[in-house]
Amino acid sequence: MAEHVQVVTTTDSEQAAADLARGIVEARLGACVQVVPIRSFYIWEGTAQDDPEWQLQIKTSAARLEALVEHIRAAHTYDVPEIIATPITAGNPDYLAWVDEETRHPV
Repeated sequence: MAEHVQVVTTTDSEQAAADLARGIVEARLGACVQVVPIRSFYIWEGTAQDDPEWQLQIKTSAARLEALVEHIRAAHTYDVPEIIATPITAGNPDYLAWVDEETRHPV
């Protein structure tokens, strides 16, 4: 199993994304959260949707993944938030060591 993961979620406003990102970093559930404006197309409750969203890309250690998912679910404004974790199989060793250090000590 990979030692690091990137988790993706989306929100419906820039402020909600900033609040969620700040909470994740302050709780040391993620070392870095990047917020990117996107446009999402999807079906919700039988109707096609076309909405602006803000995507959060969260870098964390695999050891903190479960706590991160719980935090997102509890703090998220969506009924069914997107939470997708992708293993990081390679990367800059110095960056990944920094991710470990920033997520090692839970608040």
